[in-house]
Amino acid sequence: MSARPVPLIDLQAQHAAIRDVVMPAVQAVIERQQFIMGPEVRDLESAIARLSRVPHGIGCASGTDALLLPLRALDLRPGDEVITPAFTMGATATAVHNAGGTPVFVDVDRASFNVTPDAIEVAMTPRTRAIIVVHLFGQMAPMEEILNLAERKSVPVLEDAAQAIGAQRNFGGRGGAWRRAGETGWAASLSFFPTKNLGCWGDGGMILTRDDGLAERLRRLRVHGGLRKYFHEEVGTNSRLDTIQAAVLLAKLPFLEAWSAARRRHAEWYTDRFSAQGDVTPPWVDPANEPIFHQYTIRAPRRDELLQHLTARGIGCAVYYPLALHLQPCFAHLGHRPGSLPEAEAATREVLSLPVYPELTDAQREAVASAVLEFYGGKGVGGGRKA
Repeated sequence: MSARPVPLIDLQAQHAAIRDVVMPAVQAVIERQQFIMGPEVRDLESAIARLSRVPHGIGCASGTDALLLPLRALDLRPGDEVITPAFTMGATATAVHNAGGTPVFVDVDRASFNVTPDAIEVAMTPRTRAIIVVHLFGQMAPMEEILNLAERKSVPVLEDAAQAIGAQRNFGGRGGAWRRAGETGWAASLSFFPTKNLGCWGDGGMILTRDDGLAERLRRLRVHGGLRKYFHEEVGTNSRLDTIQAAVLLAKLPFLEAWSAARRRHAEWYTDRFSAQGDVTPPWVDPANEPIFHQYTIRAPRRDELLQHLTARGIGCAVYYPLALHLQPCFAHLGHRPGSLPEAEAATREVLSLPVYPELTDAQREAVASAVLEFYGGKGVGGGRKA
């Protein structure tokens, strides 16, 4: 066991650095006793919408609801299909099922783990009602190509940006047109789960959209289907973002840009450190992207043995995700078999995420890299660039 364990994420270190900012914001809500839909919710919606360069942010109870509510707005019927990658968190697909549709799983790109336009196009049928694009681990998918395809087919694109708040992609064109995660789709979902790059103290989410009509409907759906109390224009649900959670997020938001930059520095250091190690494959970054590294995810042979090795040395690590969605028991009725989506399945056997949180110290980062290299018989301490 390492004398000084390195956690996968250290929320206590984050809180220690910003306690004097967050606690007064929370205390103000407590003193005012307006815990549901207080002014901080509206302020946060406006701030996140500005960050994401869209007109509307609609706070809701969780990142899962931020996927579910736009899908509900599509009024899916039995047999309606929604294309989604097979290598992602389960909520992406279960939201489709819970909204009344059928998830159609597609394979992912080996290098980026993101879905590709070619895979989407092959999966499209006359029953396709929407495409969900997941910006996995904080790197945007090739949205410019996916949007062109979707426009030709007249199918809306829902961005699952739960791991990608603030990530950017250069769409090309005159001077290079940079677009933010959540900026270009019909709608987008964000998660504020505590371990996200911008996390609250419980569950929370937000939907982003440029569509005025959709924004109005989503605001109805999250409060039992009506904007006037006790009047219900349709059957909705209770999915409001708590005022305390909004206050926490507003207090944290000014730090987000620096946190993302720190994650990129850590990732660059790791990649440089592992560059001479033939066994470890660092995460590939599309030159068109500025990712936020929600996770630093390597590909590693003998992955499970490496995980045990790191755990024994007190190094936090995790497998995101150990079983592709098309092979999950809850989707067995769809009839997928092992081998049907080979890249997603290979990823589940090979990926391992390492600590990349902003507060990671040089010594902690070195301990992580050295433990990985030790497992493969490489160099131990030293050898990386300063960041």
